[in-house]
Amino acid sequence: MAQFDHLIIGTGINALVAAAMLSRKGDSVLMIERENRIGGCMYTSDDVTLPGYHHDVMAATFVLFLTGPAHGALGDDLAKHGLEFCHSPHPTAVLRPCGKALVFSTDRAANVAAFGQGDGAQHAADVGRIEADAEFLFALLGQPLWSRQTAMLVAKQAWKKGLGPLKSWFGEALEPARGWLETRYTSAEVQALWAPWVLHVGLTPEASYGGQMARVIAFALEAAGAPVVKGGAGQAAEAFRSLIEANGGKIRTGVEASKVIIENGKAVGVETADDEKILAKNVIASTAPGQLYDGLLGGHIAPETPKKFRHGRGNFQLHYALDGPIEWASDGLSDVALIHLADGIDSVSKSCNEAERGMLPAVPTICVGQPHAMDPTRCPDGKAILWLQIPDAPSVIKGDAAGQIETVPEWTDAMREAYADRIESILSKHIKNWDQIKLKRRAYSPSDLEAMNVNLVGGDPYGGACALDQFFIWRPHAAQTNNGTAIRNLHHIGASTHPGPGLGGGSGFNIAKGLGA
Repeated sequence: MAQFDHLIIGTGINALVAAAMLSRKGDSVLMIERENRIGGCMYTSDDVTLPGYHHDVMAATFVLFLTGPAHGALGDDLAKHGLEFCHSPHPTAVLRPCGKALVFSTDRAANVAAFGQGDGAQHAADVGRIEADAEFLFALLGQPLWSRQTAMLVAKQAWKKGLGPLKSWFGEALEPARGWLETRYTSAEVQALWAPWVLHVGLTPEASYGGQMARVIAFALEAAGAPVVKGGAGQAAEAFRSLIEANGGKIRTGVEASKVIIENGKAVGVETADDEKILAKNVIASTAPGQLYDGLLGGHIAPETPKKFRHGRGNFQLHYALDGPIEWASDGLSDVALIHLADGIDSVSKSCNEAERGMLPAVPTICVGQPHAMDPTRCPDGKAILWLQIPDAPSVIKGDAAGQIETVPEWTDAMREAYADRIESILSKHIKNWDQIKLKRRAYSPSDLEAMNVNLVGGDPYGGACALDQFFIWRPHAAQTNNGTAIRNLHHIGASTHPGPGLGGGSGFNIAKGLGA
């Protein structure tokens, strides 16, 4: 039985970041993955719609990676192994049911002008404050929180600002997105532009700290855009594979960890579903809490908290192969990376509230990606491709908010296609040549996504509900300190741990640094 310095369970973005950094350090690293491919939610397939159309089935946009410390540490190495990003000067836009649109740019002056007098100045002030506080804010959002380093950082900020202003800063940081948008912006289009973005961090317009997260997103989109990987998100995973293997690391697919081996209170390896024993000095589990505590630890060693970890709303994906350029009914949308179809704060709130109550939303908030606009290799010449994400899909269904779709608690193929019809009906109203260019579609329900990735519990792509009580130092539970567990040498990373969901690779970076990389 070979012994490794680090055995990593899973091959999502955080696991790959940790493996790349630790293998570069010279440590021996083995990654094991239950699926027959690596990458977790970074998955590109040409079997979704038609030959020649390459679809990112789950995650697609890499703004969090480009603006995070993992890219700072690994970006040059990954580029040498084939990682290339494609950009648009217009990362996002909103398109309202009335046909009015607002396009956001990577040029701050253009955004100030587009937002108009008053709202433009407010935007400049909002992103300017994020920029001014970037060192402090991004440390809180990314680095290990329960540490002497963070305590000293907060103390330094208190000395710099004063206790009163620091208290005010934290108070404003906890403001919901609804409060921020309704008290700062008068334009319905500006409010509608930012309201859907809180859904992409697992929040709602009424959730605490949603306003701050929306401001961070505005800053990040303006600074880095909404890049996609050339050739598809799966190419990012392959660049990581190439880098890790060049460093001497090993990756095995089709190997399912079934049990963490514990001796004298210390993790020493894992047993696989095929009864293989693999030994290691450190075991790093990139899993949802249920997979770790109820599965790999067999429920015998529970986190020191009575509260059950909660997962959030499910995700619904819809993909289209199109037979030509898209003629949007509103001007200026042809090169926008991500377009939200939403009417404003209330429409976003209504949709996610219905989903949280187990209902199929009557008018779901829709995010439309146009990867071909940035990366023409995604489809044949002259054709187009659409990637739709609907962040509001219940995992267990209690009914249809519109009273039109017959439902049962579990997703069925018929319910999936009926819900896809509803989404397509909304989308098609905004595209003048829809009937002429639509070739084929493919829908994925929350249960389909969970079947593809065991960590997407109930189709939740954010590793668990991101409410304040299980975020920051309380993620995934109050007893956990950073990435540590009650078992020595057993470390927990992934979207269910701080700093949370997205393609940033933050927890992988943190554990690698903690282990000396």
